[in-house]
Amino acid sequence: MKLLFIGGTGLLSSACSELAVARGHELFLLNRSISTKHPTPKGTAVLQADIHADEALLAGLLAGHRFDAVVDFIAFTANDVERDIRLFKDRTDQFVFISSASAYQKPPKNYLITEETPLENPFWEYSRNKITGERRLMQAYHHDGFPVTIIRPSLTYGVSQTALIGASWEHPYTVIDRMKRGGKVIIPGDGSSLWVMTWNGDFAKGLVGLLGNQKAIGEAFTITSDEVLAWNQIFLEVYRALGVEPNIVHISSDFIIAHDPEKLGTLTGDKANSVVFDNSKIKHFVPDFICEVDWAEGCRRSLAWFDEDKSRQTIDGEMNRTWDKIIAAYEKRLPG
Repeated sequence: MKLLFIGGTGLLSSACSELAVARGHELFLLNRSISTKHPTPKGTAVLQADIHADEALLAGLLAGHRFDAVVDFIAFTANDVERDIRLFKDRTDQFVFISSASAYQKPPKNYLITEETPLENPFWEYSRNKITGERRLMQAYHHDGFPVTIIRPSLTYGVSQTALIGASWEHPYTVIDRMKRGGKVIIPGDGSSLWVMTWNGDFAKGLVGLLGNQKAIGEAFTITSDEVLAWNQIFLEVYRALGVEPNIVHISSDFIIAHDPEKLGTLTGDKANSVVFDNSKIKHFVPDFICEVDWAEGCRRSLAWFDEDKSRQTIDGEMNRTWDKIIAAYEKRLPG
């Protein structure tokens, strides 16, 4: 198949790019720059441009191309979705929108989340924008036949991103360094809420397996691991892999948000809730979708990647100061 990935070099998309090329697909990437963290697979054609650039320029760059499938990994707003509809309505047989499992109802009314779970998140603008994008694309599908497939990943990680709750996304080694130094590490709540960590290479098998499947048009899919762990288990596995003693402080999400309001979305709007995902639908459509990398293995692969090159071990000083401030405020309130 002839595929176009918009993005294609990020944490999620790089694994999909690698698998698409490995399976013999002709892959084009629309990207403004080449990533050093996630190199472009050999044999990939790069259309170098910013997707947010002048639309006429983009149309000229895409002129003469028609794709079996287009996947936009970096559409976040209503304007992004409207642009994609205009650009690709006559250029692809399948358009894949990467939404988010954080769009599902928060707090959930049922512990098991399926594709039929309502989309409702009053706590996180990111999630509400994804919901708006989904609804507009489904409207375009029903009214104009726009060939959309919607994908809802949850927290997906890889060698370059451990994705621990509350950690710095841009500098994920910050929390690892803190653990190694014996510093106190925050786990929101009592750490017993359930979560799902999905290895990016496993996610890729689900997504790439849907490309070119006309039965997937007009459908939405959750793609996650079946491994369900409490946040305490997730953090303790990293400590175990590092070979250091845990130094954990459990602090309520409300207290954290009071001192760091930007955490409202990612905590109350997402990770403070227990989630268990039903992956029956993606397994029905893609029978070879099997998640092979569990968290114990995945976190060790990530730690090894950081150890290979000290330049990868960047630290978010502001995040450390924020954690210290929250911990100090919390401990000041403790009896005695």
